[in-house]
Amino acid sequence: DSVHIFNSEYQTDIMYGEKVILSVTDQDALWLNTEREVLAKKYQSVVNDKIVSLKKEHGLLQVVKRVALFVLVLVVQYLFFKLTNYLFKKLRRKIIWLKQNKLHSITIRDYEFLNTHRQGRILIFLNNILRYIVLLIQLMFSVPMLFAIFPQTENLAMKLFTYIIEPIKMVLKSVIEYIPNLFIIIVIYYCVKYIIKGIQYIANEIESEKLKITGFYPDWAQPSFNIIRFLLYAFMIAMIYPYLPGSDSGVFQGISVFVGLIVSLGSSTVIGNIIAGLVITYMRPFKLGDRIKLNETTGNVIEKTPFVTRIRTPKNEVVTIPNSFIMSSHTVNYSASARQFGLIIHSTVSIGYDIPWRQVHQLLIDAARSTPGVLPHPKPFVLETELQDYYPCYQINAYIKEADQLSQIYSDLHQNIQDTFNEAGIEIMSPHYFAGRDGSATTIPSEYLQKPDEPDKK
Repeated sequence: DSVHIFNSEYQTDIMYGEKVILSVTDQDALWLNTEREVLAKKYQSVVNDKIVSLKKEHGLLQVVKRVALFVLVLVVQYLFFKLTNYLFKKLRRKIIWLKQNKLHSITIRDYEFLNTHRQGRILIFLNNILRYIVLLIQLMFSVPMLFAIFPQTENLAMKLFTYIIEPIKMVLKSVIEYIPNLFIIIVIYYCVKYIIKGIQYIANEIESEKLKITGFYPDWAQPSFNIIRFLLYAFMIAMIYPYLPGSDSGVFQGISVFVGLIVSLGSSTVIGNIIAGLVITYMRPFKLGDRIKLNETTGNVIEKTPFVTRIRTPKNEVVTIPNSFIMSSHTVNYSASARQFGLIIHSTVSIGYDIPWRQVHQLLIDAARSTPGVLPHPKPFVLETELQDYYPCYQINAYIKEADQLSQIYSDLHQNIQDTFNEAGIEIMSPHYFAGRDGSATTIPSEYLQKPDEPDKK
């Protein structure tokens, strides 16, 4: 009854007390093909009905109902929370019981991948994650419901619900649209994988010398396979790249460029060592187990990697040498020569001019032949390298096959030389001895000297 109509000359106003709600003109009525007063009464009934419905909607009873519904939703959500925590606690106790009674260690060959304690920790961690996900899903539905109870926050509830649903819809839509690209990536991956398996089989056959290719050495098989495998994987990544999600975005491309720049700036030395390692592999200056000398370092090669080579010295010192350094240095391979021709060891002694050189030659050859590791064929031989003022220098040369025993063979040879010359009563003129015999003691050890009452040692 507070809504009434006020007519004037040019318009009819629908009033609520002293306030004008709306005005109807003759032009408005003309557009609807009716009279101004009839249109105003029609609008008046609409306004009346709306006012009645709003009063009912915002009445005390409706407010009490909404508050009660709000409290009910809170109580139900609380009960769901309590129920969820109770169920997951029971699940946690079940996991602990399984860990103590049922679970067994997961082993791969001889390696214990996961023991029972780690399995229990992983299951408990997954249990906690699942509990948080369930609680979050409950809140995703209960919070919009709470906001939707009151008209003032109904729009906010719809916004919250949209914020939650839209990302989920976007993710699901992206996953569905990405399935064809994922299928292409899987096909590319398996094609490259089986190509690599085929090449690996051929490399293994060449390495075991079941398959022989002229000019291709067996020790090239695995390095060549590693290079081809790397190139195939790089080719696979280049083919897969356009099908990755977000590959066409500027952020993804910027990160790719940044990573490539960092790698190129920080890996010049690394790349140099890798290239040097490849060159060394195909030059074949040495292989695993060879006794080599690299500048001042002598030892056996125990490891070859794309970056470094490791050598164990006769004193069991492990020396790590970058491949780029090996490329810029000279390398002596004792084992390769010993395998193919027989390695010649040599040692020089100085004997006085008063000893016939033929006797010296024979004594040196006898000492070499009695040395373990020296080959009987080719025969040892002697070279006279110098004629000094007080003595000539004799160099004994002998062939060996075991380059790994080089230090021990040299030691045995030197011992045998001393024994042989001492038994023959000949002084080794190192250090230098020069003077006429004036009764001074000889340099031969006393146990080799002949006593007056003993017969000659022949």
